[in-house]
Amino acid sequence: MTTTITSKQSSLDERRAKFTAWALTFADLVTLLLTFFVLLLVILNDAEKYIDDVINTLLDETYEEMEQSLSSETTSVERVTKGIKITIRGNLFKSTSADVEPEYYPVIHRIGKIIRESEVINLFDDKDYTNLLDLIDKKGQQLDVEVRCEGHTDDAKLPPNADYPSNWELSASRSLNIVRLMNKYAAMPEKYFSAMGYGEFRPIIDVKSISNYDEKNKARAINRRVEIYLDAFLKQKVRSEIEINI
Repeated sequence: MTTTITSKQSSLDERRAKFTAWALTFADLVTLLLTFFVLLLVILNDAEKYIDDVINTLLDETYEEMEQSLSSETTSVERVTKGIKITIRGNLFKSTSADVEPEYYPVIHRIGKIIRESEVINLFDDKDYTNLLDLIDKKGQQLDVEVRCEGHTDDAKLPPNADYPSNWELSASRSLNIVRLMNKYAAMPEKYFSAMGYGEFRPIIDVKSISNYDEKNKARAINRRVEIYLDAFLKQKVRSEIEINI
């Protein structure tokens, strides 16, 4: 009887030992996998930080050049989240017209020249940035660089004989004309450029809250502007094949 109990106890201890060994092995495996994923996360975060640092450095260099070359009473340059913002005010256009005044041609020419020569535009053809572009590609992304022009008018209604039915069409036409000039001066592919018009709907100053006539006109002059953006950002890579789900 004692021998039987001892045998059963021994068998139970063996099963417990095997289970304990398996559990320890499984725990070690889970720990290794967790360590691997933590390490992978650190590597990906480091890669993303490296990409952001390089892009922001290139944008900073272009911003400094633009600020020195373009800043004036009618032109301002700002560093924004995705890139650079250039604002042009003053008598850039004749009243109710989308034709750019010739006196502003040199400013637009300088903007186009700086953009064309900027590192952030030319890095696609620069061997020094091959590793950067490969790293972005491995993340399933691509670097997108765009030059976007946004037109804004004041809230004054257009006369019945104007060439455009509303400020919306007028602002869109103005921004498109600026884009055409920049494209001409920069001699860059059209794929980099886009034009948008917001009419009077994105003012800097709320004119309706101003009662003084002179102050209202000053506010309207500030709202009449063209904003040019040089943006660089990552987006999902464009697929080379069309996937059809049936």
